Amino acid sequence: MALRRTQKRSLISKHRTHKKDTGSPHVQIAILTKEIALLTKHLQEHKKDHSARRGLLAKVAQRRRLLNYMRMNKPEEYQKVLDANKLKR
Repeated sequence: MALRRTQKRSLISKHRTHKKDTGSPHVQIAILTKEIALLTKHLQEHKKDHSARRGLLAKVAQRRRLLNYMRMNKPEEYQKVLDANKLKR
């Protein structure tokens, strides 16, 4: 259910803004998007897993806050992040 270390590394290397970047909004949004997809798949099979559902809602809320931050402060990069992660506004 959780992201493997290699998956996380590949997401970081794909979305980072500079060589040592591991925590920029670009990277965090990409990781959260992948985790949300995994949790959604898990919850389709395990409908009564309420703790996973709560975790999913927390991840969605965190991603929404990061996207709002990018929309307000970096509007040109905001659209790039949406396209890169296949998100719609």
